[in-house]
Amino acid sequence: MKVIDLTHFISEDMPVYPGTEPPILAPANTYEKDGFKETLMTMYTHTGTHMDPPAHLYAGRTTLDSFPVDQFVGKALVIDCRDLKEGDRIGIDRINAVKEKADAADFLLFMNGWDRRWGTDDYFKDYPYIDDEVVDYIIAQKKKGVGLDVIGIDPIADENLTIHKKLFKNNEIVVIENLENLDLCGEDLFTFIALPLKHVNGDGSPIRAIALWE
Repeated sequence: MKVIDLTHFISEDMPVYPGTEPPILAPANTYEKDGFKETLMTMYTHTGTHMDPPAHLYAGRTTLDSFPVDQFVGKALVIDCRDLKEGDRIGIDRINAVKEKADAADFLLFMNGWDRRWGTDDYFKDYPYIDDEVVDYIIAQKKKGVGLDVIGIDPIADENLTIHKKLFKNNEIVVIENLENLDLCGEDLFTFIALPLKHVNGDGSPIRAIALWE
């Protein structure tokens, strides 16, 4: 069995979405005082490699804890977009070039190579983003989810979160952001597992995302 970790570390100095506070990892108990070590973690539900459900933007829509667990497991395909420039759109031509595999995938993972910028100011620059045709394809195909190796599925300047809203308004789908190591996943389908924390009313959650080959 081959397993690749697609998840960034959580740390106090990690990149976070503009306007969000970074995590705090504070000592709660120590070996010296208490005989064991325990850490108090304080962080937003959309920290690091994480997952958004429809309830992230729409009241009354599906929360992460309302999804069946098989929503978070399926066949995935990485779409290589590393040749695109900052601010470029990811067009339907990327799907059409691998359409048979894309049609068979439960998750489409778009690789911009942005994970190599993690921890630098360049991570917040204008990464490539999927255009309307790609969004329409994802919706029509009833994909379980879409993921990227950037900080958001919308352009970083789009405060309206247009793509999020279109995906989430009427569809049972999840969005996964801040993935890494997509370049290690090859060009064929593989098993993708991205499990959120099981907390009530989940509007989002850090995940541990992995790629798996038997």
